[in-house]
Amino acid sequence: MSKMNRVIIACRTIAEELNAAVNETGCKYPILWIESSLHIEPESLKKRMQQELDHISNVDQVLLAFGYCGNAILGLKSADYQIIFPRVDDCITLLLGSCEKRKKISSEMGTYFLTKGWLDYEKNIWVEYQDTVKRYGKVKADRIYKIMLQHYKRLGVIETNAFNTKEFLEKTEKIAEDLKLKQEVLPGTLTYIKKLLTGPWDEDFVLINPNETITVEHIYGNAAEEVCSDCNCNLDFNSK
Repeated sequence: MSKMNRVIIACRTIAEELNAAVNETGCKYPILWIESSLHIEPESLKKRMQQELDHISNVDQVLLAFGYCGNAILGLKSADYQIIFPRVDDCITLLLGSCEKRKKISSEMGTYFLTKGWLDYEKNIWVEYQDTVKRYGKVKADRIYKIMLQHYKRLGVIETNAFNTKEFLEKTEKIAEDLKLKQEVLPGTLTYIKKLLTGPWDEDFVLINPNETITVEHIYGNAAEEVCSDCNCNLDFNSK
């Protein structure tokens, strides 16, 4: 049997983690990067991903290093190749390692999750807070963010050992202080990403056949009707 030809489409938000996983697994697949800024508009993100998919040829499988990302993957169509992506809502779950772990952490305390990829991204909460301070002054900015973050008690900083931890935590400590949140370092993992690269693609992944369109049924199966009404999922995929 001939060796399968694969290509990866990935979000730059998880660039350091994906590159680390690639090095550790010896993966040689080419990576097509999608800019992080497109997360602001899921439809724009979907359009950009479809453009990449439409330009891909001579491959057997496309590994999509994305979560559902505000339903941006819904409606994407494969060509003459399979699409494989993790069964996770976003990169937070991907880096924590499982939906169960995220649910457990969230149930313990209202947690605003932060990764290095999101901190490096130009529209992160830290940049927005600083812009608010410049516009309204620190006192008013603090009042605004107290209301915005009223359901959060903890800044959950995900540490994956794929970058300079000391420098990262120095930044997040300042963020936690200004946002009046308790910082807690949460151990991340590259296990899920490595599994995407190497398989096996079990129940933790969704496999889309050639010339097929991604639907809510692919993601949720028999539970699709419970989480989707008129094609608008009632899950909050954008929450951190």
